[in-house]
Amino acid sequence: MAIDTPANPTHESQVGNSPRQVQPGAKVPWSTGLCDCFSDVPNCCMTCWCPCVTFGRIAEIVDSGSSTCASNGALYTLINFISGCAWLRSCVNRSKMRKQYKLEGNACKDCLAHFCCETCALCQEYRELKNRGFDMTLGWDGNMQKQCPATTVPAVEGGMYR
Repeated sequence: MAIDTPANPTHESQVGNSPRQVQPGAKVPWSTGLCDCFSDVPNCCMTCWCPCVTFGRIAEIVDSGSSTCASNGALYTLINFISGCAWLRSCVNRSKMRKQYKLEGNACKDCLAHFCCETCALCQEYRELKNRGFDMTLGWDGNMQKQCPATTVPAVEGGMYR
């Protein structure tokens, strides 16, 4: 009988969810389809009107907090304003996410998804992270604090008085 530990290569752990069985080297399907945008209407609307926010939230989680939502969103907007090719940046981010979570697909499919329907691809990535237990509005630090709350030290009454 196998023991469920991170050292056991037949298991992949997920933030907020129990581990699920995967074969070593096997790819995991996306939790929702590319065109399931309306399964999360608020995110769908946000992504249609302001994709930089959705991209920023996704990138912050995928980068494990090494970059902020604001900086990623600003870079996305700048690239889109200058060249109209922000989809290239989000395509690279999708590939990174896919490799990180061992999701099905390849670089060609990532580029096609973002080139043909940037909004749908961003929505799918957002839903994937949300389904893996991330609260996308909290960012990386907020999710880490939620997952491992800091221990609180009891308050000590004021110092000595004369």
